[in-house]
Amino acid sequence: MRKKIIASLLLGLLHFVANTLCATPPNVVLIFMDDAGYGDFHPFGNPPYATPHVKRLAAEGGRFNRFFVPQAVCSASRAALLTGCYPERTKMFGALSPGEKGLDRKFTTMAEVFKKSGYATAIFGKWHLGEEAATRPAARGFDESAGLLLSNDMWDKNNRDPKKWSNYHLKFWTNDKVTCERVTPEFQTSLTSQAAQASVDFIQRHKASPFFLYVPFSMPHVPLYCSEAFQNKSGTGLYGDVIMELDDAIGQITGALQANGLEENTIVIMTSDNGPWLLWGNHAGQTPFREGKTTSFNGGTQSPLIIKYPAKIKAGSSSDAMFCSIDLLPTLCSWTGVALPSHEIDGKDVSSLMAGETGSRNPHDYYSVTIGKDFQAIISGDGHWKLHLPHLYNHPAKIGHDGRPGVYEDRKIPLSLFDLQQDPKETTNVMQENPQVLKQLQQLAQDHQKKFYD
Repeated sequence: MRKKIIASLLLGLLHFVANTLCATPPNVVLIFMDDAGYGDFHPFGNPPYATPHVKRLAAEGGRFNRFFVPQAVCSASRAALLTGCYPERTKMFGALSPGEKGLDRKFTTMAEVFKKSGYATAIFGKWHLGEEAATRPAARGFDESAGLLLSNDMWDKNNRDPKKWSNYHLKFWTNDKVTCERVTPEFQTSLTSQAAQASVDFIQRHKASPFFLYVPFSMPHVPLYCSEAFQNKSGTGLYGDVIMELDDAIGQITGALQANGLEENTIVIMTSDNGPWLLWGNHAGQTPFREGKTTSFNGGTQSPLIIKYPAKIKAGSSSDAMFCSIDLLPTLCSWTGVALPSHEIDGKDVSSLMAGETGSRNPHDYYSVTIGKDFQAIISGDGHWKLHLPHLYNHPAKIGHDGRPGVYEDRKIPLSLFDLQQDPKETTNVMQENPQVLKQLQQLAQDHQKKFYD
């Protein structure tokens, strides 16, 4: 009997070891929208149109209510996401214009990290980290790619700065080759559906091996376009139509995971590069926070985040833990067993925090917030306090309408301390009431300034 028990235990151990060694590492699907507002989708907001696929994703995964980006502008935010580094480290500030230098190759991208570990990799959507050959997706770790290298408003129909863009033709690239020399309004109506269809096809072709799929949709960045099937569908105007098509596209991607039996072993992440571009009025998204894109206020830097990963994230959970997009790379490396980049990064592994493990805490002392090259704010690692250094910021004095831009005015915020737990809308300066907190954050800001700027 004893021999049978020992044999049974050994057999069980062998099965466990074999299954562990043969287990396929989890796939990663990273959905990154452009200028989506915190409240554009259920369940973060309550818009008058339906977003059932995002709502379902949140019900099947975890909703993270206090997720930030370090700079509320396109290229800077994308570089931070893919490298785990602050903009002040990579020197990727603002939004790249045609011809500007792209992301330096010394900073490893998420795609390069996964590809090195045997993952198939793809990007379908907006890149915006460089146009020259050495900085395009094919040179930065992506096996497959299709989309725009720039924002969809960087073309000859730009109506905010028509003189600057009058002679520029926006191109569409597929696998490092131009497949549309001049993007037209009609072509823009297919951008969301093209990204969704390419993603579904990629999933179907790579279901037997691990993959990293990055889907940075071009929408809802202005100018807004959606396919004919979604025109006037929301009943609230073009912006709602665009959001409903994005929701449908997300449903196509998650549906492909389900159809191919990949749901349980895939990490699905959905978020946005920054908050809404409020200058465009009814062609901009919704945020409950102060200001929007191009500012260091929460309206610009706080984005909705959903993560579905059945092995680690409890379905239907909601978290108020604080973390930043620079933390996604090291956290994904932790979950997948993939090696981190060999060079220093700023993000840290927050997997235990995301999983809601008892006693877990944010490993950062602080997060920095920049706009362009300007270091403007600092947030305590636990997300309780935010210190704004004195700076100018853009405020829409007049908002636009139906695709026509409004007008900015310069405003200035003095040294200001906000209690984000009690005042996430950053309305009341509590600097005088909290001198010790002010002193601590000022010292952290000075240290950060010396590290990256002096």
